[in-house]
Amino acid sequence: MPKKYKLILTGGGTGGHVFPLIAVVRELKKMMPAEDLEIYYIGPWDPFSGNYLKKEGVSVKYIKTGKIRRYFGLKPVLQNLADIFFRIPMGVIQAFMHLYSISPDMIFSKGGYGSFPVVLSGRLFQIPVFLHESDMISGAANSLLQRFSAEVFVSFPKTENVDRKKMLVVGNPVRSEITKGDKETAKSVFQLKGEKPPILILGGSQGSERINDLFLSALSGFLEKFEIIHQCGENNYKRVFAEANAVLTNEELKKNYHLYPFLDEEKLKHAYAAAELVISRAGAESIFEIAATGKASVFLPLPEAAQNHQVKNAYAYSSAGAAVVFEEANLSPRFFLRKIEELFSPIQQIRTMGKNALSFAKPRAGVIIASYIKEYLTQ
Repeated sequence: MPKKYKLILTGGGTGGHVFPLIAVVRELKKMMPAEDLEIYYIGPWDPFSGNYLKKEGVSVKYIKTGKIRRYFGLKPVLQNLADIFFRIPMGVIQAFMHLYSISPDMIFSKGGYGSFPVVLSGRLFQIPVFLHESDMISGAANSLLQRFSAEVFVSFPKTENVDRKKMLVVGNPVRSEITKGDKETAKSVFQLKGEKPPILILGGSQGSERINDLFLSALSGFLEKFEIIHQCGENNYKRVFAEANAVLTNEELKKNYHLYPFLDEEKLKHAYAAAELVISRAGAESIFEIAATGKASVFLPLPEAAQNHQVKNAYAYSSAGAAVVFEEANLSPRFFLRKIEELFSPIQQIRTMGKNALSFAKPRAGVIIASYIKEYLTQ
């Protein structure tokens, strides 16, 4: 009877962690018969991640997790104490019990605070670990846990704080389905008028309040020049919808605005296909998806991101000539609109940025990581 291999996935819990895991899972399923492989996810409770992974046939198990906050004040100090003395130890115990029960052959970690208890417990069992670091600078968890890993896959060639002896540059895994959108289908999906250049506005899987506010402050100006597909985030949708309706008194302009709380995979692939330009935060998942779809982009990196990693990501990518970076501290709505307009004058600038994006893209990252995992499991 052939051996059934067992793989544990773990990561921080946001879309930036779960979608690369899904990309790797899909590639593994193409390489290995379903009856030969059991895949589990162990990480922090998050219905968003859990639901997406379950749809891929991954068995999901939740644990307590904690993180160390690097900002000052009574509340973060108390939260850190609670995490250090309760949540993290509890998470390690829970992860230990799950690993004992499952008895896996390997752990693949996408990093983030949610991965710490799992990788640490895996070390106690001597389970082989592969890590992936998405960002230009290794996160605190991966920086600490890389000593326990066999390999550290990275997205950017000059990733900081990673052991060069273990580092393999592969890119960030992207779901191949994201690149298969269609412009004509997008017209019907989003009811696009097609009279003005389409722009796609994203803010990560949960949306971005500040990007929403910046855009809303210049909404009419944008809609006079462009057709907008805007993912604002589930929690922001009602407010953004109400504010946009209050601002837009011109019914014709309203037809150029297509607001969504969240774009699932099916909608997102067509949104990418339709867009001439993508405006986004600078998480690695967003950067590599945009690159894989060959779109020009504008990045507004989150200034509070740990270790300033979004700023580092954005500038590393923009050096390829595929994107423009604006930092929030230097940005006003009018200035922002004017700079977007300049990118389209002439349109050839946008076309060149798109070609540079494709040159930067590493669409086989998921295939390469899946191949390493398969080889390690079956050797």
